[in-house]
Amino acid sequence: MEVINTSGRRKTSVARIYASRGKGQITVNGKDFKDYFPTDILRYKVTQALVTAKSEDKFDITATITGGGLTGQAEALRLAIAKAMVTTDEALKLAFKADKLLTRDPRMVERKKSGQKKARKRFQFSKR
Repeated sequence: MEVINTSGRRKTSVARIYASRGKGQITVNGKDFKDYFPTDILRYKVTQALVTAKSEDKFDITATITGGGLTGQAEALRLAIAKAMVTTDEALKLAFKADKLLTRDPRMVERKKSGQKKARKRFQFSKR
């Protein structure tokens, strides 16, 4: 099997991964993913697609993640891993769709408008 190259995005985070057959090592920006993501919830999000596919120890994944915070980066990585798993086995597509692992979350931060304090908050109105 050759190297699979996919990407995933969430908010402003972009995750590019290279997946190949291996022993289940996940490397993020040169670090082990357990060192990169400090909490168990984020680690679960990263490995969720692998657990659903029952292939936690079958693929080595090298990821480069830029932008955003840790949660957005973990979810971008989850999407990229799910896309890579589907390219190896099309039968996984139904299970991933049921868990919403192949859905790109389009929610982004709303931009700040001029003449306002923030995106929606206004300056205090004074009638007199």
